[in-house]
Amino acid sequence: MSLTKERKQALIEAYRRGEHDSGSPEVQIALLTTRINGLTEHLRVHRKDFACRRSLLMLVGRRRRLLDYLKRIDPQRYLDILRRLELRK
Repeated sequence: MSLTKERKQALIEAYRRGEHDSGSPEVQIALLTTRINGLTEHLRVHRKDFACRRSLLMLVGRRRRLLDYLKRIDPQRYLDILRRLELRK
């Protein structure tokens, strides 16, 4: 499942912090999580798609760095985004 324009806009609406926010760490983490979930489903079917596996690992690393940044600057926002996205940590 790819990330359509409508789905992306809905995610931005759900996770933004202000009126014109589209780039806060929360929004970026939510978008990355959606892409990661889609690639994970793809890899369950196509186990030997190593290019997809590499891109999945890069996305997970990017999300991890954003989560570490958020934890450093505001631990409460970090815990909120983990709870909302149902990420384990």
